[in-house]
Amino acid sequence: MLQNRVDPSGNFIWTSARGSYLGNRGVIHKDKEIVKVFNHKAWITCLLEFKGRKRTVMTPDRWTELFFLDEATAFAAGHRPCFECRRADALRFKSFWIKGNPEYDFDMKTSVQQIDRIIHAERIDSGMKKVTHQRQFANLPEGTFVSLKDGPFAIIKGALRRWSPFGYEDRITQPADSWLTILTPRSIVNAFQAGYMPQVHGSGQ
Repeated sequence: MLQNRVDPSGNFIWTSARGSYLGNRGVIHKDKEIVKVFNHKAWITCLLEFKGRKRTVMTPDRWTELFFLDEATAFAAGHRPCFECRRADALRFKSFWIKGNPEYDFDMKTSVQQIDRIIHAERIDSGMKKVTHQRQFANLPEGTFVSLKDGPFAIIKGALRRWSPFGYEDRITQPADSWLTILTPRSIVNAFQAGYMPQVHGSGQ
């Protein structure tokens, strides 16, 4: 078992649970042990399989394979769709990100690197700690993750569902006017509000 599963806060965890998506932050391992948080600002979410390519997990000097329960978890950790293996999703995400964050005056010709720089500042600080923000429960779109005393919860069908590496568990509600600590980066939440619907593990349905 390797420490290459990622939770909604972006932490690396040990678990036997299998992921639905593959993640990339560059080469961040040595001798099959993760030794860095990231190696570039383009944190991406990839398909588990693409064009029959085969990889040996944590091959020396090759990018480190990370795994997520679902796309909503990957977004909460600060990853966005890959422009190679998930081009249609990446373009759709970019269009909704632009729509949801008009203050940047970006368009579809804007380099995704500029979006990556903004997301990077929203997901992790200079001390490698998770960046959070506050929003009211009533204003949270589907797939957004929040942090409660019992752990991370996702907004699924208007309620909060507790996250685990194997799927979603308890269902709880909150007063509409309650303020919550949000794990999903601010501009990504805005993209969800603009219309991007992240994929959620089947246990949340």
